[in-house]
Amino acid sequence: MNRFIGFVKKEFYHIFRDKRSMLILFGMPIVQLLLFGFVITNDLKDVKMAVVDHSKDSYTNEIINKITSSGYFKLTDNLESINQVEGVFRKGEVKLALVFEPDFATNLTKESKAKVQILTDASDPNMANLAVNYLQGILQNYNLEINRGKVLPFQVKPQTRMYFNTSLESVFMFVPGIMATILMLVSAMMTSISIAREKELGTMEILLVSPLKPLQIILGKVTPYLLLSFINALVIVGMGYFVFGVPVLGSFALLMAESILFILLALSLGIFISTVSNSQQVAMMLSMFALMLPTILLSGFIFPIRNMPLPLQLISNIIPPRWFIVVIKNIMLKGVGFEYIWKETLVLIAMTTVFIGLSVKKFKIRLE
Repeated sequence: MNRFIGFVKKEFYHIFRDKRSMLILFGMPIVQLLLFGFVITNDLKDVKMAVVDHSKDSYTNEIINKITSSGYFKLTDNLESINQVEGVFRKGEVKLALVFEPDFATNLTKESKAKVQILTDASDPNMANLAVNYLQGILQNYNLEINRGKVLPFQVKPQTRMYFNTSLESVFMFVPGIMATILMLVSAMMTSISIAREKELGTMEILLVSPLKPLQIILGKVTPYLLLSFINALVIVGMGYFVFGVPVLGSFALLMAESILFILLALSLGIFISTVSNSQQVAMMLSMFALMLPTILLSGFIFPIRNMPLPLQLISNIIPPRWFIVVIKNIMLKGVGFEYIWKETLVLIAMTTVFIGLSVKKFKIRLE
């Protein structure tokens, strides 16, 4: 028994001396708990809203103030016509619009009923449905308030209309998100493992002393995976369209060009991971744990970024899939052109340039 206790003590000492083991044992659970605790929420917060008020009376002002004071919605645009709503939705910031009919107050007081239309960007169907339910609840409370003590009750009747996903198909949200996740994980992981394998086998040293320049070595390693990942992107878009009925309303050529840019970014990130990894196992772990959780949780794929705490919103800005998912949804579901996604495209180009530059620098240091 004394020998066994001594052996157990020795194992404890080995674990405590290994910083990586301690990080996995205690650091990873804490990080995951914090991420899931703060990110996973079904509550609404500061949903940006536009208003088309054809009546501009005291009742519409009361309704608008009641909605904005709830803390769930934030008024950002006052529009003159319902025809402007779709253009505002295409820009991607405003997710909901409220349209009051002309003579709203007159209809409410004389006919005891008035109509208000709720228009929603349903490219994210879960949040669209949730926003409509919250808004209908607020309008229902308003009906109760204005009808206290009245013999003939007033009724504000909401009507809903969904843009870009009229049937609220959840697959319209998942296909773009899954496409970004698969391309990021597969491209980065395969590239990092490939180069790490060269290190383990000792063939990397031969490449580094060959006439090839570091940039040529990187491009040579990237090109096969670029072509294979592009085929992967075509398969995902094709299955989304033919199997699940997800439309491609925008330019297919633009969609593929953006996909190639994102694949290049993922590959450059994989190369960078390989430069700081000495084995295939380390490269795989870094690719999985450093990319999978942030891609799923912080990219806006499943959980809205605006609902997250400010520190996590700031961190999400450096998560590449966040920008690519916006690009895919805008092209596929909203049919927009490059003029609506140029900012996200520039972010992806900048990230790709940074990671390629860091990878080339690491190779030069190793060569020297």
